[in-house]
Amino acid sequence: MEQETILSLHANNRGVLGISPKLEVKNKEELGEAYTPGVAVISKLIEKYPELRAKYTMSGKLVALVTDGSAVLGLGNIGPGGGLPVVEGKALLYKDLAGVDALPLTVNQVSPDELVETLKNVSQSFAGFHLEDIAAPRCFEIEEKLAKAVNIPVYHDDQEGTAIVVLAGLINAAKLVGKSLTDLKFVLNGVGASGVATARLLLSVGIKNLTLIDIDGPVYPDSKNYNHYQTDLAAQSADQTRYASLDEAIVGKDVFIGLSDADVLNGDQVKKMASNPIIFALANPKPEIDPEIAKTAGAKVIATGSSQYPNQVNNILAFPGLFKGLLATGLKRVDLALEKAVAEGLASMVKQPTADRIVPGVFDDGVVDIVAKSVQKFAQGKK
Repeated sequence: MEQETILSLHANNRGVLGISPKLEVKNKEELGEAYTPGVAVISKLIEKYPELRAKYTMSGKLVALVTDGSAVLGLGNIGPGGGLPVVEGKALLYKDLAGVDALPLTVNQVSPDELVETLKNVSQSFAGFHLEDIAAPRCFEIEEKLAKAVNIPVYHDDQEGTAIVVLAGLINAAKLVGKSLTDLKFVLNGVGASGVATARLLLSVGIKNLTLIDIDGPVYPDSKNYNHYQTDLAAQSADQTRYASLDEAIVGKDVFIGLSDADVLNGDQVKKMASNPIIFALANPKPEIDPEIAKTAGAKVIATGSSQYPNQVNNILAFPGLFKGLLATGLKRVDLALEKAVAEGLASMVKQPTADRIVPGVFDDGVVDIVAKSVQKFAQGKK
C-alpha cells in the first residue's frame, strides 16, 4: 500500500476511531435521563454499592489498550507516541471483529511500579487491561503486579496471545506428523515476551523436552546472562543437555519455534532435525527461514507470522474473542488453563488439518465466536 494513501486515510479521519452515543439527547426529558439530574440516581447508588458501576456505566464493557511503545513489532522502541497508532488499530479490530469497546492509552516509559500504580488508579473506568508492545523483561513484572493490584482481567497480547495461537497450531501440526504433542522435542529460539509466555504454556500442557535459545545462545538454569524468567523455564525442561549453539541443539528435534529474527535457521539445520519436522518461523516481517527453503529441506509443516504464506500464526485469532468472552462471563484472570482452553477451541475449527492449514484464517467466519465460547465453557467449568 502506498505511503501517501495510508497517511491521507489516517489524517482525514484523525485516526481510525471515534465515540458514538448510545442514547439520543434531543429534548429536556432526554437530557434529564442521560445527564443531570438523572445521573444523580446512578451516582448515589454506585457510592453505596461500588460494584454496580460495571452495570450502570460503560466501565463494565470498556477495555484499556495500554502501551509504552518500548517494543513495537518490527519497529523496536519507538516511544509512547509511536506506539499509539498500533493500539488504536487494535481497538478498531476489537470493535469491528468482536463488538468490544477498547480505548487506546499510551503511558510514558516509567518504572514497572509507577506504571502499575498509574493503571491501578484508573482501573475503575475499565473492565480489563490489554497490554501491548511493552519490552521484556519489564513486561513480566508489570503484568504480574498489575494482575494482583486490580480485580479485572490483565492480558499481554505479545505474551498470551502469541502462546495461545502457537499452541493451537501445534495441536494440529502434531496430528499431521502422527506424533503425540507431549512427546515432541522442541527448540524455541527467541525468549523475549512471546517466547517466555509460549514456553510457559507448552510446559503447562505436558511438553517435557524444551530447549530455549536467545541472543547469547542456549539458556540454562544457571545462566548468568539471562533473567530469572528465562532461567526458571529452562530448569523445567527434561532436557538439560549443555548445547553450545542452535546448530547443535537442533539435531534430532521435532519442532523449531522461532520468535526471534530473520534468517537464523538454514536448510542444513532443518535436515538435522527428526523426521517430518515442524517449523514455526514467526519473526516479522521476515521469518527465521524462508518457507520454501524449509520445505525443500524436508519440513512437513511450516507456519509463519506473515499473511504471505499459509498458516499465519497471528494474535488477531485470539484477542478479540478472548475479551468478548471475558466480558460476557466476568472472569477476572487470564491464566494458563484458560489459554489452553482457547487454543484447543481454535484448533478445533480446523476439522481436517493439512500442511497448509493448521490454524483458521484471520478472516474465517466463526473465529471470534469459537474463542468467546471457549472462554464461556471454561468459565462454566469453574463454577
